[in-house]
Amino acid sequence: MTKGILGRKVGMTQVFLDNGELVPVTVVQAEPNVVLQTKTLGTDGYEAIQLGFDEKKDHRANKAEKGHAEKANTTPKRYVREFRTSKVDEFEVGQEIGVDVFESGDIIDVTGTSKGKGFAGSIKRHNYSTGPKTHGSRFHRTGGSMGSVDGSRVFKGKALPGQMGAEQVTIQNLEVVKVDAERNVILVKGNIPGAKKSLVKITTAVKGN
Repeated sequence: MTKGILGRKVGMTQVFLDNGELVPVTVVQAEPNVVLQTKTLGTDGYEAIQLGFDEKKDHRANKAEKGHAEKANTTPKRYVREFRTSKVDEFEVGQEIGVDVFESGDIIDVTGTSKGKGFAGSIKRHNYSTGPKTHGSRFHRTGGSMGSVDGSRVFKGKALPGQMGAEQVTIQNLEVVKVDAERNVILVKGNIPGAKKSLVKITTAVKGN
């Protein structure tokens, strides 16, 4: 069964394991998510649950969002995401899902929006090699060849300078170090995508053991 929850990245710290090993962890704050809707094969063509996270100010919610939330006996949510699962029957609209769905040792995938870097050159954006720095070279951090002469054009897919970051990124097979149900906190081993206070989506690892 695929487990999942929405949370907010707080930052990074480090903790000691029982064997004395010091590991870096990312702290994810995840107040209980509310099941806003369940989707089945018969009505929607696929099975999934729709979770809502973080209260939205009343004046920012439209009539449709308020009506959708009322069906789950809750308030409009700022973030709404779907989680595919084959166990839709185990969930009810209005049910709350907390961090205790995960436990220490679980292998998870974390999806977030990476930090935006703005306009970046090909060296930084695509990890191109630089040219010689000395001996009269005028080729240092430029893009280099745009393609073959015979093409007489730049082919589609050519890695060029442009917007870097601010895109959806998923890091797979991370480990849950600790779950604190009282504080609604999950400690994830290593780093995860996104800036502090950004939304993250935690699910059971697709390729996990």
